Amino acid sequence: MEAAHLVLASIGVLIALLAHGRIAPAVLFTTFACVYYLTGLIDQRTLLASYTNPALATLILLLCVSLVLERSPWIQRFSEALLNGNPTVATWRLGGFAALCSAFLNNTAVVGALLGAVSRQRRIPASRLLIPLSYAAVLGGVTTLVGTSTNMVVNSFVIGAGLPPLGMLSFAAVGIPVALLCLLALPFAARCLPARHPAEDESRQSYFLEARVAEGSPLAGRSIEANRLRALDGLFLLEIARGDHLVTPVGPDEVLNEGDVLVFTGEVGNIQALQRFPGLELFGHRADDLLRSNLVEVVVSHESELDGRTPREVDFRTMFDAGVVGIRRGEKRIEGQLGRVPLRAGDSLLLAVGPDFAHHRNLERNFRVVAGPALRPPLSDAQGRLVLGGFAVVLAASAMGGLPLFDGLLALLALLLVRRLTSLSELRRRFPFELLMVIGSALAIARVIESSGASALIAQAMRAGFDGLGVWGALAGVYLITLILTELVTNNAAAALAFPIGLSTAQAFGVDPMPFVMVVAYGASACFLMPSGYQTHLMVYSPGRYRLMDFVRAGLPISVLYSAAVLVLVPRVFPF
Repeated sequence: MEAAHLVLASIGVLIALLAHGRIAPAVLFTTFACVYYLTGLIDQRTLLASYTNPALATLILLLCVSLVLERSPWIQRFSEALLNGNPTVATWRLGGFAALCSAFLNNTAVVGALLGAVSRQRRIPASRLLIPLSYAAVLGGVTTLVGTSTNMVVNSFVIGAGLPPLGMLSFAAVGIPVALLCLLALPFAARCLPARHPAEDESRQSYFLEARVAEGSPLAGRSIEANRLRALDGLFLLEIARGDHLVTPVGPDEVLNEGDVLVFTGEVGNIQALQRFPGLELFGHRADDLLRSNLVEVVVSHESELDGRTPREVDFRTMFDAGVVGIRRGEKRIEGQLGRVPLRAGDSLLLAVGPDFAHHRNLERNFRVVAGPALRPPLSDAQGRLVLGGFAVVLAASAMGGLPLFDGLLALLALLLVRRLTSLSELRRRFPFELLMVIGSALAIARVIESSGASALIAQAMRAGFDGLGVWGALAGVYLITLILTELVTNNAAAALAFPIGLSTAQAFGVDPMPFVMVVAYGASACFLMPSGYQTHLMVYSPGRYRLMDFVRAGLPISVLYSAAVLVLVPRVFPF
């Protein structure tokens, strides 16, 4: 029993570290799994088997296929028509379309495809649409096995526990009514949101400070390094407008000419930093039109390697052939020396890009485009029909029991590789390695919880805590624990931590574990209150100029409605 108490104490530490957010979930889960192995709490065969779980392998294949699916042109084409009409109807139309797509496609890809169109339109304030868009993607995901990675994660735990695997439509009987009910409420929740229009309404000059090299200036004919223009107080030389073209990025050996327009970023109000340079004249905004032609607004992806690192630390210019002109975090525009600002997932970056920007292969992993050209060309109509048709056949065959989902996805991925719609290099760049480590390690941790006796302690505590309320009260308790975890940590981590609790509780009451499994799945996707709880929330956080309280105001009624519907329907569809 001493080992059981130690394991439970370590799980408490794991939850606290996850909630703190300073260490990546993949690092934490992998570290704890390794510690359990090195201390003899799990053997080598069981540890390695956790990373080859069939459901986990299927999830990895699904995400690889989604890399091609997200380039389909169909979502973009529907986006304009969705936003016509009055705000209530437009919100229903947008939410319904996003939910339908998210039931079968990766929800981050769906939100990413609609994000730019919603942000650019002027009929309805984007801030009234972007949170509902993210919520709709979450709601669509809970209706099918492949709708969200959380459902696939729960399925991997189900298989690991020796239970029958979940089917393609196992989530539909509860998920569809819950999704429809919450979608109907979205326009009313949206009225709690501020009416803010997107960033294009702001003057681009709020990001720039421009100066011209006058005729006869001693700066002309000398390099940037020789003129000491690289180490200014709070300012950074972003690019040079020379005639009808831009010099970007600006190297230290670049020689200035008379008439060059120097474009600075950073603390743009710090004009006095330029006053000590003879022959450098501040002037109006004559380079503005030229600058607009190479500005791209992006959101830092949740899988980006930039998260927690500064542009200077990663050598942003070399890495992407682009300079950071502005950083927005929610409603706040970050000021100061931008090169020293640690970036976060969900930050909006305004980039001044060079000619090689689009050719860098690391763009899609790090960014989602809000305004500017797409990072990759969309599929042609024929390619789109092939990919979507093939995916539909795989899902239909799996739902009817004719072909295992793993086999179908493997065959489809092979077809996409043969047709050169994706490549091994792209799969390598976008491979969800962190998710693999999180889920594989979590499966190993779940085995430790069971084998050490910690699950028995959990069962006793749940039985004692809910004995007076019965099994229905215990079910609600497991759901509430999962809901709290998913708001504090990530949805997949919440599912991994809550599943052993749900399974142990079912065993303690001697009932069918399936209703407890399902409330863990639905509860892990019930993240409506915190922008950090779900990756699509982070995607809309900065483009919508949101505050934390915007999510709380709009998400609280949706969360209550969602939770009530789940707790009423699950015991009826999955009886004890």
